[in-house]
Amino acid sequence: MTEVTLEVKVPSDLLRFGYDQTRIQNSVKEWLVLSLFTDNVISSGKAARLLGISRAEFLKLLRKRRIAYLDYSPQEMEDEFAAVENWNPF
Repeated sequence: MTEVTLEVKVPSDLLRFGYDQTRIQNSVKEWLVLSLFTDNVISSGKAARLLGISRAEFLKLLRKRRIAYLDYSPQEMEDEFAAVENWNPF
Protein backbone atom coordinates (compact mmCIF):
# COMPACT_ATOMS: atom_id res chain seq x y z
CA MET A 1 0.00 0.00 0.00
CA THR A 2 1.32 3.42 -0.94
CA GLU A 3 1.74 5.84 1.93
CA VAL A 4 1.80 9.62 2.13
CA THR A 5 3.47 11.61 4.88
CA LEU A 6 1.47 14.47 6.34
CA GLU A 7 2.48 16.91 9.04
CA VAL A 8 0.14 16.90 12.03
CA LYS A 9 0.62 19.33 14.89
CA VAL A 10 -0.37 18.12 18.35
CA PRO A 11 0.06 19.64 21.80
CA SER A 12 3.39 18.74 23.38
CA ASP A 13 1.46 17.87 26.56
CA LEU A 14 0.48 14.58 24.88
CA LEU A 15 4.01 13.39 25.54
CA ARG A 16 3.25 13.46 29.27
CA PHE A 17 0.51 10.88 28.67
CA GLY A 18 2.90 8.41 27.09
CA TYR A 19 2.33 9.42 23.49
CA ASP A 20 5.27 9.27 21.13
CA GLN A 21 5.39 9.77 17.37
CA THR A 22 4.45 6.15 16.61
CA ARG A 23 1.53 6.08 19.03
CA ILE A 24 0.21 9.41 17.72
CA GLN A 25 0.53 8.18 14.13
CA ASN A 26 -1.34 4.96 14.94
CA SER A 27 -4.05 6.82 16.86
CA VAL A 28 -4.62 9.34 14.06
CA LYS A 29 -4.77 6.54 11.49
CA GLU A 30 -7.26 4.58 13.61
CA TRP A 31 -9.38 7.67 14.23
CA LEU A 32 -9.49 8.55 10.53
CA VAL A 33 -10.41 5.01 9.45
CA LEU A 34 -13.10 4.74 12.13
CA SER A 35 -14.49 8.12 11.06
CA LEU A 36 -14.65 7.01 7.43
CA PHE A 37 -16.41 3.81 8.50
CA THR A 38 -18.98 5.54 10.73
CA ASP A 39 -19.66 8.09 7.97
CA ASN A 40 -20.39 5.16 5.59
CA VAL A 41 -17.53 6.12 3.29
CA ILE A 42 -15.80 2.74 3.54
CA SER A 43 -16.86 -0.81 4.40
CA SER A 44 -15.71 -2.79 7.41
CA GLY A 45 -13.53 -4.91 5.13
CA LYS A 46 -11.81 -1.87 3.64
CA ALA A 47 -11.41 -0.34 7.12
CA ALA A 48 -9.77 -3.54 8.38
CA ARG A 49 -7.38 -3.60 5.41
CA LEU A 50 -6.42 0.06 5.95
CA LEU A 51 -5.61 -0.73 9.58
CA GLY A 52 -3.75 -3.91 8.65
CA ILE A 53 -6.01 -6.14 10.76
CA SER A 54 -8.56 -8.87 10.08
CA ARG A 55 -12.25 -8.11 9.80
CA ALA A 56 -12.85 -9.95 13.09
CA GLU A 57 -10.22 -7.77 14.78
CA PHE A 58 -11.90 -4.69 13.30
CA LEU A 59 -15.24 -5.76 14.80
CA LYS A 60 -13.50 -6.17 18.17
CA LEU A 61 -12.05 -2.66 17.76
CA LEU A 62 -15.53 -1.28 17.08
CA ARG A 63 -16.80 -2.93 20.25
CA LYS A 64 -13.81 -1.58 22.22
CA ARG A 65 -14.48 1.95 20.92
CA ARG A 66 -18.25 1.52 21.51
CA ILE A 67 -19.06 2.06 17.86
CA ALA A 68 -22.10 0.25 16.52
CA TYR A 69 -21.46 -2.08 13.60
CA LEU A 70 -25.09 -1.78 12.53
CA ASP A 71 -26.67 1.63 12.85
CA TYR A 72 -30.40 1.22 12.31
CA SER A 73 -32.78 4.15 12.25
CA PRO A 74 -35.83 3.81 14.52
CA GLN A 75 -37.96 2.92 11.46
CA GLU A 76 -35.47 0.28 10.31
CA MET A 77 -35.46 -1.27 13.79
CA GLU A 78 -39.25 -1.35 13.83
CA ASP A 79 -39.28 -3.01 10.39
CA GLU A 80 -36.72 -5.61 11.51
CA PHE A 81 -38.67 -6.50 14.66
CA ALA A 82 -41.90 -6.75 12.65
CA ALA A 83 -40.22 -9.08 10.17
CA VAL A 84 -39.00 -11.34 12.99
CA GLU A 85 -42.42 -11.39 14.64
CA ASN A 86 -44.11 -12.27 11.34
CA TRP A 87 -41.57 -14.88 10.29
CA ASN A 88 -42.91 -18.40 9.98
CA PRO A 89 -40.58 -21.10 8.62
CA PHE A 90 -43.50 -23.50 7.98
